[in-house]
Order: sequence, then C-alpha cells, then structure tokens
Amino acid sequence: MSHDCRESGMTRRDVLCAGGGALLSYLVAGLLGEAKPARAQALSGPVPEVDRLAVRVVTDSYQLALAPNLKVGEVEVQRFGMPPAGKSLLGEFGLAMHLESRRGNETRNMLLDFGFTPETLNNNLRMLGIAPESIDGLILSHGHYDHFGGLVGFLQQNRGKLRVDLPLYLGGEECFCTREWIIGKPQDFGSLDRKALADAKVKVVFAETGAVLADHAFTTGRIPLATFEKVLAPSRMTVGIQDGIGCFPDKLPEEKRTARVVPDDFEHELATCFNVKGRGLVVLACCCHRGVVNIVKRATEISGIKKVHAVAGGLHLAPHKEDYVRETVAALKEINPDCVIPMHCTGEMFIDIAQKEMPGKFIRSYTGSRYIFGA
Repeated sequence: MSHDCRESGMTRRDVLCAGGGALLSYLVAGLLGEAKPARAQALSGPVPEVDRLAVRVVTDSYQLALAPNLKVGEVEVQRFGMPPAGKSLLGEFGLAMHLESRRGNETRNMLLDFGFTPETLNNNLRMLGIAPESIDGLILSHGHYDHFGGLVGFLQQNRGKLRVDLPLYLGGEECFCTREWIIGKPQDFGSLDRKALADAKVKVVFAETGAVLADHAFTTGRIPLATFEKVLAPSRMTVGIQDGIGCFPDKLPEEKRTARVVPDDFEHELATCFNVKGRGLVVLACCCHRGVVNIVKRATEISGIKKVHAVAGGLHLAPHKEDYVRETVAALKEINPDCVIPMHCTGEMFIDIAQKEMPGKFIRSYTGSRYIFGA
C-alpha cells in the first residue's frame, strides 16, 4: 500500500486505495479509534418489569410556567413551574427525555435523545437537577439532528463525570449516515460524530432487534409497517465515509450498500419501552417516522403484553392532513392506552382532536414536565 493510503485523514483517495467495503470499514474504524459496535442483549423470555418509572421532558419546543400539577387517571404529572429570576429552561425544535426507573432497591437513569443543541440540553439538565454522573445509559431513537444534536456537546462538557464505557443504544449503522433536509431548499442536516463518541469513551451498542436496555427497559428494534401509516421522507442520507464522517456501506442493509443517496425510510428507528408493574407498557416513541400505531403494535407483539399504560413522545403528525390524523386517533382509541402524551413533532391538529376524542386520557406536555407511572 502506498504512503498516500496510510495518511491519517480519510479522503476519496483512501476510498480508492482501500479496495472493498469490508476492508474500508476496517481501516476507517481504526482511524476513528472505534471498536466493533456491541450488540444489545436480545430479548429472551419475559421483558423486564419495573415498579416505577418517571419520565422528565428535558427538551421540547416550549414551557408553560403556570401549568398546574395534576393527576390523570393513575399518572402523576409534575410541572416545573416558574424558574428563578435570571434563569430559564430553554425550548427548541428537538426532543430529550430523562428516564428514571426503579425495581426494588435498584434505580436506573437514562437519557433518551438529546435535542438540537448542547447549549439547551446542558442548561436544562442543570436546571432540572439531573446529574451526568448518575446516567446509566444513553438511547438514540434515530439519526435526525433534532434528536442527537446536543449529544457531543453534552459528552464534552461532562468529560470525567460520566461512567466509563457508558452505553449508547441505537438502531444501527444508518444513524451515522450524513443527511440532508429536503423539505423546501435542501440543506445539511448533520451527522453523528463517531470519533467524538470514541473520544468520550462511549460504548456504541446496536439494538436492531428487540433488546434489553440497562436491565430495566426494552427496545422495539426495527419496526415493521403493518398498518395504514405512511413513512414520510423529509430527509435523505448519503452512504459512505468522507473525511471520517458517515456510515460504512457494508454495515447497512444489503439493498442500500451500493447506493450513493437514499431517501430516509427510518428502518433504524426504535422506540423505548417499560413494563410497569400493575400498569402495563409505557411506550416512548420519540418521533414516530414509522408510525405510532406500528410502534405500539410492535411493542405489544415482542413483549407479549397487550395492556398499554401510556404512549408518549413525538408522533410526527404535523405534516399530515386531517383525515389521516383522525384515523390515527381512532386507532389509538382502539388500542385504549390509559394516557397519551404528545410532544415535539406531533402537531396542533392531533392535540386538538385528541383533547376532544380522548379527554380522560390526554395530557398536554411542556419542557420540564415529569410524568410518574407506577407506585
């Protein structure tokens, strides 16, 4: 191999010199300091059960300081309230949640998604009193910047506080592909920085199928399309590595390996679920590109638990027309969860309809709100 092919920067010349997808992956992974991603513990037997789950909205679009605490059915809702003078929770078009689960005397703390910017994420974690050193795991729902944009800055600011080999669970290699947002004028939509994760000593864990997360939760893994729901493609991803950024073609599904640009179909999207004792499933579906009904059906199928206690997260219904939104509401009513907590990309149309159609189950969400499920 020539000297040019041994240079530390990964360029188009390196791609040509590598000669083969598997060899290229090996070489670039070495340059980036990345070991082979680990695989999450596959589901086998009953899914984990927890006694209690508290979900805190760390980042979402806005906060209502005057929203009251309340109880909806068996779900306790705690609002953040008025911030002290000179300080504020920040809002942005992104989503991040803190998950605290308990089973007996065990507690697990995880961060699910990381919002759009580290400034918002770090500010809000500090104001909410969430200690970085308490975090047992990180989860990324999918490879969109409004869900991972705050991650690297969080890791850099808290270097030395975080546990060694902190696991980052994600749905596969597609999370690392560079992306463009194609609604309106196409624009760069960022990419997940693999080298920054390695520098922070984060352990990347692929959870492409149903898997256990931190002994307390489970993920849906890949979500089949089994209902009326349509997958929209507001972004497209570029296959390959350039300047050390991007995704390894040989680690993608076979039909995508030889393509240059692929419309997002979100095969890598996953939802995070908890089985709360005496309540049922809490399904945290952060953006629902694969469809919220598909996601809930997948969660009940792989867990074997039919009772759905709560559905929470971004439902990605803002782009859809009223008939489609009403069909989604009707499908959720048939599933009959105890509560629905829409966030992020859900859209006001769903909120308006669900408030009327599911009045005893609907909970309005704000940044800083905390939802407690179980005893």
